[in-house]
Amino acid sequence: MPDLNTLMNLAGAAAAFQYSDKGELQAHQIATGSDLNETVLDLLCHVCIANMAIATMQARGWEKMTGMQGFYPIEGFTFVGFDWTAIVNQGYGVVLPNDKVDYEAAYAALGQ
Repeated sequence: MPDLNTLMNLAGAAAAFQYSDKGELQAHQIATGSDLNETVLDLLCHVCIANMAIATMQARGWEKMTGMQGFYPIEGFTFVGFDWTAIVNQGYGVVLPNDKVDYEAAYAALGQ
């Protein structure tokens, strides 16, 4: 299970958060000086759940329609914005500035 402190130690981390399967923000840490706040993270958590549902539908549909396997289950995804990227996996996420994001390090930290 990821740890918010570990996620906040990623280079440039603006925030780290945990969310429920309903998209409710359960815990978070925000870096000093970040433009993010609890309200933004709460909305981001709901975006995460919505995107996970859509990705799951697509993965299951693809497998059923093509007979190809390995797309389901969806565990995480990356949401790239104009200034920052949110990377989430299994109910945890981290927000990193686009100019410092290290996807492999983030997914490694989220996979712990």
